[in-house]
Amino acid sequence: MPRILVFGGSIIWGAWDLEKGGWVNRLRLFFDNNNLTESMFDYSVYNIGVSGDTSSDLFRRFEIETKFRLREELIFIFGVGTNDSAWVHSKNNFWVPPNEYEQNIRKLISLARKFSSKIVFVGMLGVDEPRVDPIPWDTDKSYKNEYIKKYDTLLEEICKEEKVGYIKLFGKVPNELLEDGVHPTSKGHQKIFEVVRDFLIKNKLVN
Repeated sequence: MPRILVFGGSIIWGAWDLEKGGWVNRLRLFFDNNNLTESMFDYSVYNIGVSGDTSSDLFRRFEIETKFRLREELIFIFGVGTNDSAWVHSKNNFWVPPNEYEQNIRKLISLARKFSSKIVFVGMLGVDEPRVDPIPWDTDKSYKNEYIKKYDTLLEEICKEEKVGYIKLFGKVPNELLEDGVHPTSKGHQKIFEVVRDFLIKNKLVN
């Protein structure tokens, strides 16, 4: 059974989806239900999200996490960048500066290609700025849509150059579906799940 490994931070992990545990878990349930009915979708999904992860954190743990889940066919989905784009007031700089973010993403793609040619990046969501500037649970940092767009555009350009999948999410989850200004509600996670599911099927990454 091929495995879909999904890496990223708290939105990947499923924060604030009190109904079904996040869009990644919804993707797992989708494939599980189809597997039970013996349809074409015979895949298992692994959520390897860690709250607070940046691209630097993800790059450091990616290879060892993957080696524990090796199968003959792997599909990678990555969702990382929002934390990187956070402005750190005490440093007067981004959490992970854009040049370092780009290097991390390119190195991550190179590593992933050692295991699979099926690689997809999920883009970043916008935020409800008044609620996260500064971030209530970490007041030394702020999320700003201007910065998130900057990183998301950079990610899209890298994916295009590297010829890997990119799923645009910015603007697809409105502010009213953000539980705390950054993390989606259950309805927000459902929207992301639907976009990702449709992309995987349309682009024949699953069959």
